[in-house]
Amino acid sequence: MSNAENNKQSLRDEIARLKIQLDSKADDSLQSSAAAPQALPSSSSSSHALLLLSDSALPLGSFAFSSGLESYLAHHPSRTPPPIQPFLSLALQTLATTTLPYLLAAYRDPTRLQELDDTLDACILCHVTRRASTAQGRALLTVWERAFCKTAEDGNVYRDILAMLSAELKKASLEKSLDPECAQIQVLGHFAPIWAVVTRALDIPIGHSANVFLLNHAKAVLSAAVRASVIGPYQAQAVLGSGWLREEISRLLRENWEVKIEEAGQGVPAMDLWIGRHEMLYSRIFNS
Repeated sequence: MSNAENNKQSLRDEIARLKIQLDSKADDSLQSSAAAPQALPSSSSSSHALLLLSDSALPLGSFAFSSGLESYLAHHPSRTPPPIQPFLSLALQTLATTTLPYLLAAYRDPTRLQELDDTLDACILCHVTRRASTAQGRALLTVWERAFCKTAEDGNVYRDILAMLSAELKKASLEKSLDPECAQIQVLGHFAPIWAVVTRALDIPIGHSANVFLLNHAKAVLSAAVRASVIGPYQAQAVLGSGWLREEISRLLRENWEVKIEEAGQGVPAMDLWIGRHEMLYSRIFNS
């Protein structure tokens, strides 16, 4: 065999080898592209709704309330702003001992929504706290009606319960406008019970519902602290992302998970004093 023929044969072998490699790469590429969608995380309707409810942009009006922080700072003897973590811990403990049991009870039995709303209203001693709770509760009910209700399936019994509550609130508001002296308000629309039924209607697990409820409260307090110039925005995010806050919320959930509404009570009595004296401040930038 001549050198020319040897060169031709070598070239054919090289072409065949390269073709085999190209075919192999093409097969691997097709397999990886077919497997990619399976590797992506699934986005269920409940997880999507949970992300929306945990968004600080949710129009609940929580930015207007400091949960007693403004009054706490005004009554603090030092001119230097105190650390935010001690107050945040007290604020979360107050919410967990007074309100969380009603949230859990409403989630476990949504048919008791109006009963729990009325009982919670009777147990709130501070009128400033009552006003903040009803304002956010009615705002959440409005968000539900205008946005989230459309995502619930037809025949969702929890949607019907929320519709009944909304109708009662509108009826009470109309009666009060017609005759303020004779109107008897049976339903006020407190935040925690409505939050529970809304999350139940959106198929959000009870643990996630309670966890985000406490986390949102922490975000609201820290947001108020930033606007009150107690801490900066980066420090606020550091607290939100800290292991301390995560453990604090987990501890409060564990301690109050089985607490009945008959056993709920103020765990930090001074908090009612701070919130109650908020309206006595000479100047204020928050509603509570």
